[in-house]
Amino acid sequence: QVQVVESGGGSVQAGGSLRVSCTASGSLYALKCLGWFRQSPGKEREGVAAINSPTGNTIYGDSVKGRFTISQDNDKNTVYLQMNNLKPEDTAMYYCAADFCLLDILSFDLDAWNYWGQGTQVTVAS
Repeated sequence: QVQVVESGGGSVQAGGSLRVSCTASGSLYALKCLGWFRQSPGKEREGVAAINSPTGNTIYGDSVKGRFTISQDNDKNTVYLQMNNLKPEDTAMYYCAADFCLLDILSFDLDAWNYWGQGTQVTVAS
């Protein structure tokens, strides 16, 4: 059974940095795509960053480009989201998602992601 587990998060002042981590395990086949999404109260879940592990290709949401970086540690099957210059509008529950990505298509389409973590809260104070 696939498990997706986030860690990190917390509270920070605007302009600060945080790093969240995600580990996917329990699959007999490679979960090639790992991604981060976020959702704040009253808003739809939106894509933040995603990576195709074998190719290293990445995509970012427009609101985080230049501030957030997704990276991976293949040995640990872990991805990291480094968040710099955080803004109050970055406050949200951050969810990690994983998928087999059989067609190597990386997108923020929620239907394309089959495995989700429970989320970790990120709060940015102004």
